[in-house]
Amino acid sequence: MKLNVKRTCRIGFAFFGILLLWQVYDSWCPTFLTDLFAHRMYGLTSAELKLSDPDKILNVQWLVGIIMACDNLAALILLPLFGRLSDRTHTKIGKRMPYILVGTFVSAVAFPFIPLFFHNGSMAGMIIMMGVVLIFMMMYRNPAVSLMPDITPKPLRAKANGIINIMGYLGGGAATILGVFLKLSDYINVTDRSRKMWIIEIPFIVASLLMIISAIVLYFSIRENKIAEEMKEEMAEGERLAAIEEPATDEGPMPRANKRMLLAILAAEFLWFMSDNAIGTYIGNYVIYYLNASSGATMILTLGGGLASAVGFLIAGGIAEKIGRKWTVCSGLFLSLLAGLIMILVRPTGKVVGANGEFSFPALLYGVWVIKGFGMALVHNCSFPMVVELCTSKKIGTFTGYYYAASMSAQTVTPVLLGLIFMRTGAWGVLPVYSSVLTALSVLVFIVWVKNIRIRKVATVSGLEAFGEDD
Repeated sequence: MKLNVKRTCRIGFAFFGILLLWQVYDSWCPTFLTDLFAHRMYGLTSAELKLSDPDKILNVQWLVGIIMACDNLAALILLPLFGRLSDRTHTKIGKRMPYILVGTFVSAVAFPFIPLFFHNGSMAGMIIMMGVVLIFMMMYRNPAVSLMPDITPKPLRAKANGIINIMGYLGGGAATILGVFLKLSDYINVTDRSRKMWIIEIPFIVASLLMIISAIVLYFSIRENKIAEEMKEEMAEGERLAAIEEPATDEGPMPRANKRMLLAILAAEFLWFMSDNAIGTYIGNYVIYYLNASSGATMILTLGGGLASAVGFLIAGGIAEKIGRKWTVCSGLFLSLLAGLIMILVRPTGKVVGANGEFSFPALLYGVWVIKGFGMALVHNCSFPMVVELCTSKKIGTFTGYYYAASMSAQTVTPVLLGLIFMRTGAWGVLPVYSSVLTALSVLVFIVWVKNIRIRKVATVSGLEAFGEDD
């Protein structure tokens, strides 16, 4: 049984575009919204409010959370919908590719309008553009992620998922590098409104261009129908070797043991995404408004975490072969919990280093992000294959929808809930506490209710030999 590494890397271009867009979206949009709400509620920019009454910045975070949650609420509906639709689609270019191409091009065209409307103070225009981008990214995301298990036998999916995620993190890394050189804080911290629009516009334009390029590469290098026909025998053998209690079937109801496993994985996933998205949504504001540090440091932080994640994705498949996917996921969650507990100790340094009165960045936070990035790579690498392991090839889009429904429902709840907690406590320090509690609960659910079913040993081709395989 052969994992075609070269082809898997090409499929990874889809995930490259996904993480590229989301990294820019999550890093910039919450701060844009904070600034607009500060101006709407108090008649001041967020920079002016930070100088005059910094506690009021916390009072707008629940509103920021609502807008970010509305995006995720739409995704909760659209991801399963497009997954099910793509399962039933049959065209000359495949069942996933039409959704990938349309979703990519429309969202790429709309994306640069988000900072344009923000710069002109149009909250309605910015939110509408965020909605357009989100809808068409949902059209793209589920089919793009489903493409890997469509043409990868079940025993090889953990390793293939590692490659896919590394490609995605290259996209996230590209966005992060943009944030290092085009610092959002250089725009936000200007109090006289003489802001240089190109600082915030260029990252969105570059992200759009790279997304389009990644979709073009995917289209010309992956022939869905041809590959699916060639892989029929290996896919059938993969079904036989699946790491599940009961064989997956398209006939009748889902076997009870498999359903119990699915619900347990999704419940734990909901909790760890509640935790992870809390950090992802508010880290930009946490750095700018609590640590009073440069947003460029946030990008370096993200880059360090991304590199640690790449290492995790690289070795997660091998770890899962030795100890099983369950304990690989649990190990990653324990590391993420450790990172959250260390983050509780982080405080503003008080050492002024920037022209705008910014403090130096706490070095401890870099260590936190490396541990967290590595840990969550182990989690994400094995959890998705565990979900699609429980279905046949005819329902991969549907089960991918279940996976993303759990993650998006978590990301719908957590920004609003944490925003309200910020408002009630008036303390940015609740962020790592909130995240740590949810991670601990996800560990508990996974240990108690998810079984460790080992994949049966199969002979695989990897490394340079796999790269020599031709399509």
